Amino acid sequence: MRQFEAGKCNDMGGWGKGFVLALSRRWPQPEADYRDWHRSGNDFHLGAIRLVQVEPTLWVANMIGQHGVRSTKDGPPIRYEALDRCLSALRDEALNLHASIHMPRIGAGLAGGSWDRIEPLILQQLTERDITVTVYDLPQPCGLY
Repeated sequence: MRQFEAGKCNDMGGWGKGFVLALSRRWPQPEADYRDWHRSGNDFHLGAIRLVQVEPTLWVANMIGQHGVRSTKDGPPIRYEALDRCLSALRDEALNLHASIHMPRIGAGLAGGSWDRIEPLILQQLTERDITVTVYDLPQPCGLY
């Protein structure tokens, strides 16, 4: 079965925290493509996605759903409208390739988003369109207290 591994990215070209670190350890192509995409400026904007094939039946979907990397007086970096557009584009790709989608709780970590607002977007754009979606929680780092 074909699969997409979906991750939410920022619109500044920054890559180096959160879920993307695990992606880079496993496959270098998504980070390299994201950085090239940012430098080119070609369709690199909020709401855009890029698919990077990393294995014969596995693609990583880089989705630009975050403005900047830090919260400001205007709120957290997550942009729900952009994330919704990303999920809509991802839906079309998944339907075209008959693929399932796997992701962490995108937007609810470093981007400062509310899972209560993000989950309904995933349900509306993906699962209600008969796309199999697996959302997983990443393990929390352990340390000495």
